[in-house]
Amino acid sequence: GQGQKVGCFIMSSPLSEDGGYFEVEIISTGVSGEIAIGLAPYEYDLESMPGWKYGSIAYHADSGDLFKCSGSGSRFGPRCRVGDRMGCGVRPNDQENYFNTDLLMSLPITSLEVYFTKNGEEVGWVGMFKYNAGQLHPVIGMTSSGESVRLTTLPEEVWRPPSTDDLMHVDGTEEDWLKMHDVKITGQVIEYNGNGVDIHDVGLAQARHPLNTTNHYFEIEILEPGQHCYIAIGLTHKNYPLHRHPGWNMGSIAYHADDGKIFLGKGQGTLFGPRSYRGDVIGCGVEFPWDYTTPSDGEDEQRWFDVPLRRRGGMHRGLQGKSPVIYGPKGMMVKVFFTRNGVRVGFKEVMMPRGGFYPAIGMLSADEKVRVDLRPMTG
Repeated sequence: GQGQKVGCFIMSSPLSEDGGYFEVEIISTGVSGEIAIGLAPYEYDLESMPGWKYGSIAYHADSGDLFKCSGSGSRFGPRCRVGDRMGCGVRPNDQENYFNTDLLMSLPITSLEVYFTKNGEEVGWVGMFKYNAGQLHPVIGMTSSGESVRLTTLPEEVWRPPSTDDLMHVDGTEEDWLKMHDVKITGQVIEYNGNGVDIHDVGLAQARHPLNTTNHYFEIEILEPGQHCYIAIGLTHKNYPLHRHPGWNMGSIAYHADDGKIFLGKGQGTLFGPRSYRGDVIGCGVEFPWDYTTPSDGEDEQRWFDVPLRRRGGMHRGLQGKSPVIYGPKGMMVKVFFTRNGVRVGFKEVMMPRGGFYPAIGMLSADEKVRVDLRPMTG
């Protein structure tokens, strides 16, 4: 229902009006399976499911209903479950069939057919007017914990051949990093160059900026596991010591590739997920409270766990129902989650420092090498 908090993703590129199409595969339906796929203006309200508000249209998986600029849906097609592929496309239509031609010529209106598919078969279509030359962007909405989809077919605009300028651009430089110790950074690749003899030889790379609601997730791909694959991905406070693996010290959390353990502010880890090897992609992200604001640079970075707490009502974006947000003098409670090869491994509730959580990668044995993407959700 519309009382729930919504997680909404809008692609930056609009769908081409001349045969544009995109598709997702449902990986998990989570608690309620309220997943929607459709089109919306780029400035669409991110706290509303696609189709609920003016200028948007969407096919909802849980009910099979079509929502068009309204919170009330109408029967449209079959329900969709795990493994199903949902698609959405547009094509021009004959304006004379839908509207008075003379009036159309006097108004800034374009008429389109928006169609939806399930597993490659067209479910149905509707006519839609696009006002004021606005552009329609692919949009995906979810409302309950555990829901996930995979983009299987992206709009052609996303896959356009790169321009010369694109080819010259390097996505990732040393400017992205606040701290570097016993590591070498080349573009997006980080390589360990420490001694690798004992636990004091940790190599660390810490990002320049903390995660926020715009960039809430990052990933690494293991290019070379080295001698022992002592590679860790996680989050730390800004002033984290350079010679310590993420997760070993207070104010940090990390998933370690060599043993699949999670380390939460101490040197002893607990079993969490599978081990990782060459070619595996590991991700780390934060589920922020809906009312979270990005901290200003230099905010308090002191201890984060052993503090008195107080509760205040609130909800996490994308989670079903109310979830209390816990605040303390030194930070707030958040969910930190990890993924492996696109599948969510699990999460831990921890207190994030007021200065925010900074992406960090640790290494400790010879020849370890990873590729880092600090902004995989933004393209």
